[in-house]
Amino acid sequence: MIRVAFLTVVAIFALGVSSPTAATNAGFDARLTQYAYPYPTKTLRFESQGEALEMAYMDVAPAQPNGRAVLLLHGKNFSGAYWASTIDALTKAGYRVVVPDQIGFGKSTKSRSYQYSFQAFGDNTAQLLQQLEVETVTVVGHSMGGMVATRFALDHPEQTEKLVLVNPIGLEDWKRKVPYRSVDEWHRRELNKTREGVKKYMESSYFDGKWMPEYDPLVEIQAGWASGPDADLIAWVSALTYDMIFTQPVLYEFPDIQVPTLLIIGQRDRTALGKDAVTPEIANTLGRYPQLGRKAAKAIPGAELVELQNVGHVPQYESFDAYRDALLGFLAK
Repeated sequence: MIRVAFLTVVAIFALGVSSPTAATNAGFDARLTQYAYPYPTKTLRFESQGEALEMAYMDVAPAQPNGRAVLLLHGKNFSGAYWASTIDALTKAGYRVVVPDQIGFGKSTKSRSYQYSFQAFGDNTAQLLQQLEVETVTVVGHSMGGMVATRFALDHPEQTEKLVLVNPIGLEDWKRKVPYRSVDEWHRRELNKTREGVKKYMESSYFDGKWMPEYDPLVEIQAGWASGPDADLIAWVSALTYDMIFTQPVLYEFPDIQVPTLLIIGQRDRTALGKDAVTPEIANTLGRYPQLGRKAAKAIPGAELVELQNVGHVPQYESFDAYRDALLGFLAK
């Protein structure tokens, strides 16, 4: 568990530029000081692994509270900012919404030496909820956030009311088919990242080649970091977290989940780590979300599964109404 060094929560209003794209052309720094989040961000300062760290988060209150809270956990190539529409829908329904940037992501501290793990992320997040005096939450995790959410539910079941996994990665153990890449190799690859490369990857893996202009904001942060003053630091942290994802599967513990669980699975998703490192024949067996979602739903006791047809990796962008209805319907039960 982490030790809190500063009990005060520091409010930092996200006063960003009016156009994220304009800032991206000049590049973003490691803490996204020029990138505006949809709601004011605050910072929890604490010590972990001998380092002073800062976890940025949004804590959004509803106009008419229903007494319940939802925790939104971002994916690897994202930050808390992309949850804006989900936050709006949840707060309109009466939920308090807490949206952290994990250490190494978004506006939070980027550490070269932190031992990134899903357990550490879960403990950090539990400490944040404790400081906010939030006793229980429904945990919603997307992409890598699904792995964080699963670990949180396993390690902190007393704080977890329900679990929602939105196109989570980690539904298969890639290391059984994909050769291991060292952190150094990941670092070199990340240093070569460009705006065009980021968009091409997202278009291919997340949206199955079907890109729309409204998806452009998903590219901004990664592209801005790639051209920014802290590009090497960002690439190194990204390499460390890729290693975490590859070497710390959570799917083998799905049968141990003790809370009501919903999987929302876009059926066109083909996201898988390391597909470019294997033969086309093996690559074709990876990231098959229709099969992976059904297998996960069977493994998690009592899990519900909502399959979204013709939807890729990011349902909250590509098919918001269907995603929102599935989420709110499950929360209301």
